[in-house]
Formats: sequence, C-alpha cells, structure tokens
Amino acid sequence: MEPLNPEDPVSIGPFRLIGRLGVGGMGRVFLARSAGGRTVAVKVVHAELAAQEEFRRRFSREVAALERVGGTGTAPVLGSDTSAEAPWVAIGYVPGPSLRAVVGEEFGPLPPETVRALASGLARALVHIHDAGLVHRDLKPSNVLLTVDGPRLIDFGIARAVDTVADGGGLTSTGAVVGSPGFMSPEQVRGEHVTPASDVFCLGSVLAYAATGRSPFGTADSGVHATMFRIAHDEPDLTDLAPELAGLIRACLAKDPAARPSATEIVETLPVADPWLPADVLARLGRHAARLLEAEAGTDAGAWAGAGSQGPRTGGSALSAGDPTPSTPLPPTARTERARPRRRTALVAALAALVVAAAATVTYTFWPDPDTGSDEQKNRGKGETDGISARPAGIVPAGFLGAWEGVLQGAADHPRETARIEITQGAAGAKNAVYVRVAEDRLCMGRSRLVSADEDKVVFGESDVTNSVPAARCTPAPHQTLTLRSPDVLEWTSGAAKATFRKAPTGTTVVPARFLGRWRSKPMPEIYGDTDDRFTTEVTVSQGPIGTPLVRITDVFPRTDAEGQMTSDVVSCSSTAVLAGVGDLLVIGPQVSDAGTLDPECPENGSSYLVVDKWKGKDLLRVYPMIDSEPGEFLRL
Repeated sequence: MEPLNPEDPVSIGPFRLIGRLGVGGMGRVFLARSAGGRTVAVKVVHAELAAQEEFRRRFSREVAALERVGGTGTAPVLGSDTSAEAPWVAIGYVPGPSLRAVVGEEFGPLPPETVRALASGLARALVHIHDAGLVHRDLKPSNVLLTVDGPRLIDFGIARAVDTVADGGGLTSTGAVVGSPGFMSPEQVRGEHVTPASDVFCLGSVLAYAATGRSPFGTADSGVHATMFRIAHDEPDLTDLAPELAGLIRACLAKDPAARPSATEIVETLPVADPWLPADVLARLGRHAARLLEAEAGTDAGAWAGAGSQGPRTGGSALSAGDPTPSTPLPPTARTERARPRRRTALVAALAALVVAAAATVTYTFWPDPDTGSDEQKNRGKGETDGISARPAGIVPAGFLGAWEGVLQGAADHPRETARIEITQGAAGAKNAVYVRVAEDRLCMGRSRLVSADEDKVVFGESDVTNSVPAARCTPAPHQTLTLRSPDVLEWTSGAAKATFRKAPTGTTVVPARFLGRWRSKPMPEIYGDTDDRFTTEVTVSQGPIGTPLVRITDVFPRTDAEGQMTSDVVSCSSTAVLAGVGDLLVIGPQVSDAGTLDPECPENGSSYLVVDKWKGKDLLRVYPMIDSEPGEFLRL
C-alpha cells in the first residue's frame, strides 16, 4: 500500500480513504474503512471513462450483476455510486496474499492436492460469476487471493464494462485490450466474442502457474506480441507439471472453447480439501500475521481517531453509519511507515494465530490426458511470475529489439514476397524471434532460435513452423543473419536471399486507422452491365496484432449453369486472411474459406496487400494480389 497523494480525495461516499492499493487502466484502487471499521477496497473509475455515458450505463449494470454474485468465492460489493462524477464501487477487502506472491515470492510451486483445491475453489467462484451474467476476463495469479477458507477471486466487473464499450466502438481508438498478456484466452487475443469458456482457459493458465511457477505461455517480458502469438497458436509449456494435474489443465487450455470443461463440471469433479493450503504456507501466514498485529498494536486508534469527522464527497448506496462489522488489521500506513522499515504488503493476513495440521491426502478424479507430448517452449527466465518478474538475462543488443519488415521480391509499393521478424530479449539458445513470411500462395509463421549476438549482428539458427496457410505447405525458416545499419534499418540475409528490413509497429493495435472498417466493392457497370448489383464483395478490416485473422472477405455473385449462363441462385463465399505486415500497406496471407460457406464456385485467393487511396474525394481501398493482376477496389461503407 502507498500513502495517499495530495490530489486524492479524503473519502468516497461513507468510506474514509487510508491509502492507495494501485492504479490500473480502468481506475484507481484505494484502501478504505467504513464507519463501523470494516476494511474495504474502493475502485474509482478514471475520468476519461466516466465521461462516456455508454460506459456509465454498462458499468451500472455490471455493478448490479456483481451484487448478485453475493461474495461466493469473491469479494462482496459493499457500496457503489455509478452516477457520481467519478463512479465508484466498494468491495470487501480480502486480507490474504495473492497467488502470485505466494508462488513467486514466498513458497514456490504448490503441491498437486493444493492446486486441485485451488481449481475447485476458483471454479466455484466462476460458477457464481457466470450465473450472474458476468465474464471475469482478467483471471490471473495477482487477482487470486488465498485465505484459510479458500481462494477469493477479485477485480472483475469494471473490465467487462470497459470491454463492452470497446465492442461498440467507444474505446477502440485507444486500443483498449481487456486481459493480461500471459493469462489471456485465444478468443481475447484474436478480439473475438468472449464467453465463460474464456475464463476456463485463463483458469488453466493460473493452475499451471500455481503448479510450476511459470505462465504456460511465457510473460510480457518476452514481448507482448510473442506471448499472445503463443497463446493463439502454440501448445502450453507444461514442463514439470505433476501427471495427476495434466489432464485437467490441458482440458482447460484447449484452443477450441467448446472443448473445454465448464466451471460447473470442474466443481462437480473436484472436491475441496480442508485444510487446503500446505502447512508451511499457513504457518508462514500465521507468523507474518502475528508480527503484523504486534507491530500495529496501539497505533490504529490513535492514527485514525476522529474517522467520522470527514464528510463524504459523493453519495450512493453503502454500509450505514452504524455498520457493526469488526475492525480488520491493516497493513502499514503512511503514518507508521516512517517510524519503521517498510514491510512487504503482499502477505498481509488477518490471522492472530494459526495452529494447523498437515493437509490430509485426498483422492480426486481428473480428466484423462490423451496428449502427453511435450513442446519446445522451455526457455523461461528464472523467477518469472505473472509478468512482474525481472527481465530474463539476454544477449540481444537493444537496437535489434522490436519488429522489422522487408520485401524479398518485388518493390516496396508492389511486393511479391515479404518477411517480418519480431525479436525479444533472450539468451543464446532461446527461441526469441517470431517470423512471418508471405509469398503468392502461402503464409508461414514460426519461431527462430538465437545463435549469437553482438553490437551490430544477430544470428538465428533452427526454426519451427507454428502456422501454415494453407496447412502443411511451409518448411522451417533457414539460418537468418541480421546486421544493424541504423536505428531503423537492418540488412537481412538467409542463404542466398538478401533484403533490407525497416522498423515496424508491434503490439496489439498495429493496423493504421485508415484501413479499419467495412468496405464494399466499387460499382462496375462497364463490366457487369445491368447485373452489376448482383456482384458484391465486402472487406472488413479489424484491429489487432500480427498473426491473427483480421481481414474478412465476403463475395456474393450469381451461380452459373453448365453453359456459363447466370441463374437466379446466389453463391455466397466468406473467408478470412491473417495479417502479416503493416505500414503504408497491409500484407495478408491467402484467404481461408469459412467451413460453413464452402462452395465449389468460391474462388481460391492467394496472398494480397492493401492500399488506401483517394477516388473522387472518397477513401478507396485497393486489394492487390501478389501477382501481376488488377486490384479489387472498394469504397468505405
């Protein structure tokens, strides 16, 4: 906890603020007390979000839904005011350490029986959240708090309200992404509709972290795009996972949402152990709590005398002034921290003394593990925890880090073959480069292993293929050598091939705004005559990262008979294409037809690049195939 800043309010509603717990993308979080002495966490929405009426409406609905959850396996809602100038919600403060703190800082990986109990407790919380019409969307180790009575899931509701506004276009210009890299689902990475199955995938990642001490898809330290790419395309790194946990966790981490178990199925399968935490963890919490209570003795009343003298600054429903809830011990405050060395606040627990027995051995049923094969994602920095650990040791000079793109055949404004490589920090032997190569008839993506690096040259060796469009058409990239020429230019060689690469955007929102939106084919009566309105093509370009299918194409045209004459029947073809390069133009791979719309008359289109020009004062999207051919032309809808 940090002390309040001068610009912070003294109170929110009937809650008197004590300190800052954190600041996130959605708002500020304060530690506070009710008039009756109950400790609460008050979340106050950022002003830029509060200024959006649509956000306020949705936030109000989300808070109402949170209240319906009822605190089962979660922190209960104790008050809110969604109509205040700065909307807020007060949630019961859970005086327990986070899973990230216990695994990453204090204890290390948890034993299988504890991970099973953790799975049961979190699944039970998810059942209540989903039944209330919510999807958590940010389930990660730092949002899981451990108590003697079981895990508690926190920090949901506001994220969903923001994401819903983003779905409607209100926040897409800022690139709002809900979720934490390393603990997102493939649907979140691709920007698709998110269902309760997304939370189950995230639960699988959290359980893998609890059991191994590592995120199964790496952390943000290895690069946001690289992490999200692995989530969407790679198998999880479950090295050192206990066999009795493999079936459950692999089932949760299925790429197909329909293949994952539901939260209810997990609850029904896994009983709860009591005590559920290892004796060593409980004993540590007890010792820490005893020291904390001893250090705080005699300071609380004097430090906070006259708590009722501060008038509320906002209204709203909350606990009444006569709240009888007993006081909860607090972490060190701004007043007491100056009098003694600051204590770590991650393991604050309201436990006066704990006498515990070793956890009993419990036999569980679990999902069978039909896929016991391993993968090659074993290059993890020591001590990585929930994306907050120190950067792993690496040898790549800073000038090489980031994304680079170049043209292998053709010209910069008319490419016939392109390549992209995104380099993250890593030690020799790490697969710390993600490459994308696009030719006329294929798109190949994969990872390359670092061989060596010095001030002006980086060499990558063996690679593997992680995505091939069409399937099974790609071979691993050969050795690649990159030589830095300037901060924005490097020379790339691979065998006899050479090209100049330039710095390129990276992250989750790389598509320039001028490309985004829906486009319809320009009328061409000179070709189709009176039947021109029967031939339409729509192109939709969405925002997102490289390596995801962001371009959708829908063709509608009349079916022809055996003699080539148009009939009254209509052919409708839908397909998507993976984004492979960005800049003045967009490079996309071959179109992949939707399985449900496949028709013998649907064309098979190869790779393309997109350019935005002007035509009669209007935006004109030109889609060029990577062959010598005329482009398709589209006007913005």
